[in-house]
Amino acid sequence: MHKDRTSMQAVCVDESGKLDVKHIPRPEAKDGQLLIRVAATALNRADLLQKRGVYPPPPGESEILGLEASGVIADIGPGVKGRWILGSEVMALLGGGGYAEYVAVPEELVMPVPSPLTLYQAAALPEAWLTAYQLLHFIAKVKPNETVLIHAGASGIGTAAIQLVRLSRAIPVVTAGSPEKLRFAEQMGAATGINYKEEDFSEKMLQFTEGKGVDIILDCVGGSFWEKNICSLAIDGRWVLYGMLGGKTADGDLLGKLLRKRGHLLCSLLRSRSLQYKAELVRSFTEQVLPHFQSADPPLQPVIDSMFNMEDVEMAHRRMEANQNIGKIILKIGVKLE
Repeated sequence: MHKDRTSMQAVCVDESGKLDVKHIPRPEAKDGQLLIRVAATALNRADLLQKRGVYPPPPGESEILGLEASGVIADIGPGVKGRWILGSEVMALLGGGGYAEYVAVPEELVMPVPSPLTLYQAAALPEAWLTAYQLLHFIAKVKPNETVLIHAGASGIGTAAIQLVRLSRAIPVVTAGSPEKLRFAEQMGAATGINYKEEDFSEKMLQFTEGKGVDIILDCVGGSFWEKNICSLAIDGRWVLYGMLGGKTADGDLLGKLLRKRGHLLCSLLRSRSLQYKAELVRSFTEQVLPHFQSADPPLQPVIDSMFNMEDVEMAHRRMEANQNIGKIILKIGVKLE
């Protein structure tokens, strides 16, 4: 059967927030862009917020969900400078558009897939690993032998951060909400893990660091953790806030306690950054980290929780909403081209 080359299947959000696969116009590779035929994308918390209407895409970005994708180059737009080849396997950081059969991406945000990885594994890389790398190196400026507390240590970003902290010769410690997640985080390289539902993680952090406190906190929780975060923080420590799963408000002497620690509160989002910033992040990651997916001992590895077909996207979202996943949830969009 002849397939319409001007349309594609994509997951669309209706007015009630329900997800449905529909046919929509296929994008074209504009100046400086590559068109990727998508094999897979991966879920991110931002997808859950966007479908509820509380985290819209930045101006000019696709309204379709999906902040990362893997696939093959289907077309090369005018003005592209890199030596890209049609059919090459690639992965990309997106401002949106990953839940679709095709996506057009500025070439600066596209990376080659490391040879040991499948396209499904590669879909788990861009958003989580670039976010973790950005938080550790561009924002917190991690140094060897520092202790880094990673909240949600079994998440996609958490499992990436554990490995990147180890790669930086620093010490990763984590919180998570179940014994299974803590065991997995420790298998990935965490020096210790605390079940935040059962224990005061700040007490455990002070014990682990012999009273010094942690040098860096990667915090996607926000409000409900603020007091324990500051208690856990070393003098002159860096508290990096990149999400607010635990609420936006903080009651009490936050500023006073932070000041007494001479703490640095650093806030960062990736999606709203400029193309220039993202391009520099991708370039740095490609040079400093990507080779370690094939040459390190042990090699870096994306952690995949589960895989769902495109038509089962609602099930995939329910799994993330229930906080059941360890690592990334992959959404298969198309089959690998031979």
